[in-house]
Amino acid sequence: MNGRAEVSRLRQRLDATFKRTQLSPADGASELQSDYARYLCILVCGFVETAVTELLLEHSRSNSSPTIQRYVEARTQRLTNLNCERLGQLLGDFNPDWRVAIASFLVDEKKDALDSVLSLRNKIAHGGSVGLTYHRINEYYGHIKPIIDRVADLCVPI
Repeated sequence: MNGRAEVSRLRQRLDATFKRTQLSPADGASELQSDYARYLCILVCGFVETAVTELLLEHSRSNSSPTIQRYVEARTQRLTNLNCERLGQLLGDFNPDWRVAIASFLVDEKKDALDSVLSLRNKIAHGGSVGLTYHRINEYYGHIKPIIDRVADLCVPI
């Protein structure tokens, strides 16, 4: 499966999870929805990391020798904590123009969404208390999807 197809599959799975966890206020389950929000935060971070990895691997499969492909696979195998700065550095390692392009794209809500989701995920993973709502993580996810689309356009242009 190529990078874009895998990202699409991952996005569909995450979208379906968001739909399954959406509760109406009439359900009276605000605590449950808060638990879902924390879980979704972790899934959104995983989506970002996996999607970027898949797109970089597809770029290397399309544009480089098997030795370079193996290097890219090893370099991206444990890709974690992708905030805006780290994403820019990673893309810049492949192409300096990509760093500039993603930096100019990651502004305002997009930058806040990516950096916030990572920060929240780390707090959740280390047992911290976070005031994350379902509405907020859904909003963040809405801002993160275009980031992945932009990375796809850079790494695997159509």
